Amino acid sequence: MTRTASGEAEPMAAASSAQTTFDSLDPRTGEVVGRYPLHDATEVNEIVESARVAGRWWAELGFAERKKRLDQWRALLVRGIDELAGVICSETGKPLDDARLELVLVIDHLHWAANKAEKVLRRRKVGSGVLMANQAATVEYVPFGVVGVIGPWNYPAFTPMGSIAYALAAGNSVVFKPSELTPGVGRWLVDSFAEVVPEHPVLALTTGFGETGAALCASGVDKVAFTGSTATGKRVMAACSETLTPVLVECGGKDALIVDSDADLKAAAEAAVWGGMSNAGQTCIGVERVFVVEAVADRFLELVAERAKKLRPGGEPGADLGPITMPSQVEVIRRHVDEALDGGARAVVGGKDSVRPPFVEPVVLVDVPAGSAAAVDETFGPTLVVERVRDADEGVERANQGNYGLGGTVFSRSRGVELGRKLRAGMVAVNSVIAFAAVPALPFGGVGDSGFGRIHGEDGLREFARPQSMTRTKFRIPLNPMSFARSKGTVRAVVRLIRLTRGR
Repeated sequence: MTRTASGEAEPMAAASSAQTTFDSLDPRTGEVVGRYPLHDATEVNEIVESARVAGRWWAELGFAERKKRLDQWRALLVRGIDELAGVICSETGKPLDDARLELVLVIDHLHWAANKAEKVLRRRKVGSGVLMANQAATVEYVPFGVVGVIGPWNYPAFTPMGSIAYALAAGNSVVFKPSELTPGVGRWLVDSFAEVVPEHPVLALTTGFGETGAALCASGVDKVAFTGSTATGKRVMAACSETLTPVLVECGGKDALIVDSDADLKAAAEAAVWGGMSNAGQTCIGVERVFVVEAVADRFLELVAERAKKLRPGGEPGADLGPITMPSQVEVIRRHVDEALDGGARAVVGGKDSVRPPFVEPVVLVDVPAGSAAAVDETFGPTLVVERVRDADEGVERANQGNYGLGGTVFSRSRGVELGRKLRAGMVAVNSVIAFAAVPALPFGGVGDSGFGRIHGEDGLREFARPQSMTRTKFRIPLNPMSFARSKGTVRAVVRLIRLTRGR
């Protein structure tokens, strides 16, 4: 089975024809923590058809009743934080507090989506314009029907819930295909939702490897929301193109942090270490590159090294970092570090010996050769590449040269917003790191190889609904150009009206 950094198995990968179940393993110990069905295309189609019936019922409940049910689900999630956090820990290996923090964000986003859906999506009046003054014009956002959500393993609750919560609030049913590494998290979410919505499978689960995800894309769902690698995202798009199924694609990143000469260096160093190494670096919006102005580079590196050297990976509850969840990713991290060091880079923290499967100790690299994998490709491990630049503008220019465009960070007292606006990124944090992900009202997504479409915020709600425009005739008008019964002078009169009202 070929898997990719941002979390999903390759869609074309196949399991044994005789295999009907698969095991979920604790990456810290290799212990089996669960066994789940390997759904084939026939089973996926049946799940989708059941969800379609459920979706019609869910949509007819209306905003108020859906909000009531979603609020009940939120309360249930609050009560079950520790239980679900334990499932996340057992399948990803991340520290318990990191799992709890992930769920805090899930709950806050669910609250926002449920409370804002009606305001954002309900029918509203719009201006009709001078030519259509006799028309009452409205627009509303109606649910697609069934939304397929293909989730990653690195944040197995927070990331897919950015689609699930907003799709449900918009009135859709959802079929969730979690990563094969974290099916237990998906099972827990679906089962808990069924406790407050027992009537129909409005949120349904399908489990398996890449071919199960491919089956979901081909099943007739009305939209697919995918999170994973760029390569897999392109395959998802290709599969969905066969049926013109719209897609939302959130892929990886190579996010940069810019440190200006007037930055709070202590705060910037702390942000760089947290952004690059929390969750063992397995964060699509994590910091992988730092561009620091030459005048403050030495002091910044001292602060980064001081903080990073204190971090310890391990499987115990008090560890700073968990394991690398996907075993094959260890070799990607090893290759990036080894190639950089062999090419002349220098490690100010860690080095080749830092890669000790299933754990990787923090690595901070400087003087990394331009164009090396560590400098341009997604590493997805607890590593930082720090590069010196003449000024912050050069840092922005260098950051924008890559193919990715997910998130970015700027530390500058005087030019933070100015520099942030120049970054080719879907999201930017100024004098903080990853803060945008925790603000439910802000859209989340990228450009370029980081994908397109948005979850979270008003844009996220509209992403899971289609606009329907409507006009209604209020009264007849003497000049109606849209009729074969119009007089010969009607169009001339309309042209005169446009010249008079729109010609200046």
